[in-house]
Amino acid sequence: MGCKIGMAAGSSRALRFIVSCAVCCTALAAAAQTAPPPPTQTVPPAPTAAPAPLPAPAPAVQAPAPAEPTLVQWRLEVLRDGRDVDTFEGTTAVGQAVTATHHDEVVHAVGCKNQPDARIDLARTLTVSPISAEPSGITLAIDAQETIEDETAQRTPEGCTLPPQPRRVAANHPGLVVVPGQPASWTIVEAHPTLVYRVSASVASH
Repeated sequence: MGCKIGMAAGSSRALRFIVSCAVCCTALAAAAQTAPPPPTQTVPPAPTAAPAPLPAPAPAVQAPAPAEPTLVQWRLEVLRDGRDVDTFEGTTAVGQAVTATHHDEVVHAVGCKNQPDARIDLARTLTVSPISAEPSGITLAIDAQETIEDETAQRTPEGCTLPPQPRRVAANHPGLVVVPGQPASWTIVEAHPTLVYRVSASVASH
């Protein structure tokens, strides 16, 4: 800040005025230097928006439990010349197979003295596999391997008894349909002897 004095110095009165103005200017200059700076206005920060909440994770999708296999309860009776001589039975899932072997050892009296001497193992092996189970019927695949005796009597020229000759029989049924409550029959050997399988089946409860 500056002070201007517009009078010429010519008298004592004028000199006192000049001195007074000089003192005034000095005081004003000092006041200007020591005056506090104007207050600074503090602008508060603008409020920031809260972050949007993350979406809740979707619930995990559970895979459906695998369906339990259908179980078939089956029974197979072996009829030889109309007489029940053997039975197989079991509970098997559709698409699975089960194999079982039954043995029947027989002894025959042979020779001229007709003494028990000839032993024959009449083995029977069956493989049963349910293919499907529908309301209209249950389909079974069956494979059979049998050893049976020839019923024709054999003798020597002297009249002595010979043991019956065993023979092998193999049969396969790719799809025997069995209606629940109505057994189905499958003929394996037509005669000498007749050999028939009588099969029943139903869906088993879990």
